[in-house]
Amino acid sequence: MADPQRRGLLLILSSPSGAGKSTLARRLMDWDPTIRFSVSATTRPPRPGEVDGTDYHFRSHAAFAAEVEAGEMLEHARVFDNFYGSPKGPVQAAMAEGRDTLFDIDWQGGQQIRNSSLGRDVVSIFVLPPSIAELERRLRSRAQDSDAVIAGRMAKSRDEISHWAEYDYVLVNADLDQAFARLVTILQAERLRRDRQPGLSEFVRGLNREFEAR
Repeated sequence: MADPQRRGLLLILSSPSGAGKSTLARRLMDWDPTIRFSVSATTRPPRPGEVDGTDYHFRSHAAFAAEVEAGEMLEHARVFDNFYGSPKGPVQAAMAEGRDTLFDIDWQGGQQIRNSSLGRDVVSIFVLPPSIAELERRLRSRAQDSDAVIAGRMAKSRDEISHWAEYDYVLVNADLDQAFARLVTILQAERLRRDRQPGLSEFVRGLNREFEAR
């Protein structure tokens, strides 16, 4: 829940495709609607039905490059002929309001954000499948991708999983309800960290003044 008495945090969720990251992200935002989902900026043109500011922040190549040069992108990457990135401004505004921002990104984007100027406010979580066989079963159960696409995702997952130790927390998503409960526990504990409560020092000074007045 939004709390103006603390700084908002940056919650990064990463996983190989099929491990359940996006489902956990949706559940978390349903649990706390004040959590802001980070909407990426991109230089690719909008597809039919996409809305600027909701699906993506659509930018020209020149505008995107200018934001990167000015340090206004927390992370960015080139994918084929277009660029994608996470604008810093909306995240900083949410932080000032005591709202958390959720990033559903890969390990490379997470690494850039952890190394950014807002890195000290990052909480990073990597989601693992209970087994590789289950990971493949989940990908196939979607009935959305061809065998070739699934094979490509499985091949990529090994490299993605190799970065698990770079994260603050790791969740093994064998049971979705249990994994979600643990995700909520992590978020609640991180919100209560001493260094995320800017009014705490003044509160303690008040307690000391009460001692002195006795």
